[in-house]
Amino acid sequence: MAMRLSKGTRLVLLGIVLVVIDQVIKVLVKTHMSLGDQIYVIGNWFRLCFVENEGMAFGMKFGGTVGKLLLSLFRIVLCGALVWWIRSLYRKEKAPTGVLVGLTLITAGAFGNILDSLFYGVIWGYAPLLFGRVVDMFYFPLIHDAAGKVIFFSPVFNFADSCVTVGAFYLLLFQWRFFSKGE
Repeated sequence: MAMRLSKGTRLVLLGIVLVVIDQVIKVLVKTHMSLGDQIYVIGNWFRLCFVENEGMAFGMKFGGTVGKLLLSLFRIVLCGALVWWIRSLYRKEKAPTGVLVGLTLITAGAFGNILDSLFYGVIWGYAPLLFGRVVDMFYFPLIHDAAGKVIFFSPVFNFADSCVTVGAFYLLLFQWRFFSKGE
């Protein structure tokens, strides 16, 4: 007889699997590539390109050391709030499964990047706790001008960023009715 997992257990497992995939990819990149290395996967339009950023989207910085600390702490609080919200919606049975899955994708992505900021500096010996850099590697320079300069989609991102983006777009496109009710 097959054991059936509860929706809550499946959501937790989904989150764990996504974070593990993210961290495995990042550790493989950190241990098998040097900063700035590129591997051409599909011609010029898909590359693995090892970069690290201070933790904000697209490599933006926020207020030096104090800003980095505040950003790391803010992310931890925000991730905790997302976990609380998902749990609250699940317990009250107020949200469709799709909403819970979308929020789980966003939370798992945020948590994956938090792990980089929390521990990577300590593990690789370049920064104290909370001051690590986020590892990015996916690069899709889709459109180039005549001189070869990228004119569309130059950010380098990671699997966690993709989870956040896919979760957010999924919620906006397919679950907007839930949020428009003011739940």
